[in-house]
Amino acid sequence: MTPAQRLTDRKREAIVQAAVAEFRSHGFEATSMDKVAATAEVSKRTLYNHFASKEDLFAEILMQLWHRSASQVELAYRAEQPLREQLLALMLQKLAMLSHDDFIDLARVAIAATIHSPERAQDMLARLGEKESGVLAWIKAAQKDGRIKAGDAALAAQQLESLVKGAAFWPQVTMGQPKLAPKAQKQLAAAAVDLFLSHYAKA
Repeated sequence: MTPAQRLTDRKREAIVQAAVAEFRSHGFEATSMDKVAATAEVSKRTLYNHFASKEDLFAEILMQLWHRSASQVELAYRAEQPLREQLLALMLQKLAMLSHDDFIDLARVAIAATIHSPERAQDMLARLGEKESGVLAWIKAAQKDGRIKAGDAALAAQQLESLVKGAAFWPQVTMGQPKLAPKAQKQLAAAAVDLFLSHYAKA
């Protein structure tokens, strides 16, 4: 990597970190590209060279949070391992992401930014949906291997993730409830996995 490339990468990271701070402090609507540029100590031209719009910048932040969490656990389906063991790892990884302070704060920002703009909500969901979730990919692989019942994999993934989010995401985001302690997270993950497998696992 050349010195110029390293400088460019440092500026891009400075922009992202500045945007995180601004979105968390002021929300989506009140955050301007001008303010992000000032906080990042870069020119507006540099900012727009990296991100064409505020929506692009916010989507990049959400994707970075997703990648940061996804990289913590091996998500690939493994035919030689018990289903329950694999799903527990997936759900604990999901819980780690959902309980991250940045993720919770930015989820609140995203909800506030999209609640009055269906078009913006659809755009952000489309951006995040471009990368298949680890849970959905795992279910598809397990179905192909004949260990999970055939059917709508996306619906199955949604059902499993909803069991977790119902107690460890939405109450925290919408009602300000405290994050679950590690012991409670493990109990929730185990209960969700056992309920899922009681219906979807092939005998």
